[in-house]
Amino acid sequence: MAKLWGGRFEEQAAAWIERFGASINFDQKMAREDLKGSLAHVAMLAKTGIISEAEVEKISAGIKRVEEKYEAGKIEFKIENEDVHMNMESYLHEEIGSVAGKLHTARSRNDQVATDMHLYLKEILSQVIEKIHDFRVVLVERASEHVETIMPGYTHLQHAQPISFAHHLLAYYNMLERDEARFKESVKRCDISPLGSAALAGTTFPIDRFYSAELLGFADVYSNSLDGVSDRDFILEFLSNASILMMHLSRFCEEIILWCSHEFHFIELTDTFSTGSSIMPQKKNPDMAELIRGKSGRVYGNLFGLLTVMKGLPLAYNKDLQEDKEGMFDTAETILTSLDIMSGMVETMRVYKDVMAQATEKDFSNATELADYLAAKGLPFRQAHEIVGKLVLECTKAGHYLQDVPLARYQEITPLIESDIYDALQSRTAIERRKSYGGTGFEQVRAQIQRAQEIL
Repeated sequence: MAKLWGGRFEEQAAAWIERFGASINFDQKMAREDLKGSLAHVAMLAKTGIISEAEVEKISAGIKRVEEKYEAGKIEFKIENEDVHMNMESYLHEEIGSVAGKLHTARSRNDQVATDMHLYLKEILSQVIEKIHDFRVVLVERASEHVETIMPGYTHLQHAQPISFAHHLLAYYNMLERDEARFKESVKRCDISPLGSAALAGTTFPIDRFYSAELLGFADVYSNSLDGVSDRDFILEFLSNASILMMHLSRFCEEIILWCSHEFHFIELTDTFSTGSSIMPQKKNPDMAELIRGKSGRVYGNLFGLLTVMKGLPLAYNKDLQEDKEGMFDTAETILTSLDIMSGMVETMRVYKDVMAQATEKDFSNATELADYLAAKGLPFRQAHEIVGKLVLECTKAGHYLQDVPLARYQEITPLIESDIYDALQSRTAIERRKSYGGTGFEQVRAQIQRAQEIL
């Protein structure tokens, strides 16, 4: 079959050139969106009287038959037809003959593909937002179980201060709350119709772009046809938001991987989210967490790839823009699957409360408590900090901890220290006393959970 655009050409490209230039191997993912856009376009052509009612009925019926074949798995996508648009149109030709050619009146593949991508990404965004919401629910549910589960808080991966495990989980809840808000905001940039921009300059036909946009469920239309066919900001925004999301998931996965190790043993993942070793029988590896951590790199790459494609493109359409789709499809699949795995992994993981709590007993994470204790007694905090720092050094050399220091030694250092210091040095007390808004104090954590439940 001759190319639908082949009138200008005397020769046909070699098969290997066609394979290089074709996008059908990946843009076939937008077949539903392409058919949906065609139905809206032909309805608009009827409304404006550009083609006859009889032609519209025939074309619409043909599109629906092609759609039925596609849903039944009876469509074979062909390299020689280059892309999803011409594959769909060629099948329409088979169904209804030459009248199928009237479908392309007043549109170009340039606005057609842009429309398909807007429709595709709108649907993906709805799925992403739903899955982020589901994961946030899991985090709040697990947090509500572990308000008084005590663990070390870290800076520089060194024990810093004791905190509530729920407080730690809620930090990720807050990250995901921002992620969800970013994706919701980006829906606005997807919810604009480029259909009717044609190749770049609009069309001489009396089309009604607002009508076709309404049929497709778009909130608005592009007000500039050049921008309509060449804009990929909405994809870049999706990739950027996805990269931030994956960064958050990767950070959490890094902690899960550490917590599963023999040295930490804070948690254990279920068998569903673990794998073994082909040589070491004892191994239970947190492979799903490692994969999500690794896949963050490919999502970043998709963002950087499209930014690089876009940076030197003059208006309007250029073949370079064919490179906008694979990264978008890959990122969508990656983040949707990653969110499902994260939800399942966190929902089912076993938490070893005693191990977490014990990790705060044989360390110096209570040093700040002693400094705060002295500051509350009127000693300038900087002076208190120095006193405690020297005492920690003394304990380190002696091989014991602050709670092991005799009261007599404390009072040699300063008479401000009394017998109540030992209660102040307890991890539970340290957490309970942190009542500042947003802090790790148990009541503050419960307030965070209540706020989250109300929002969810």
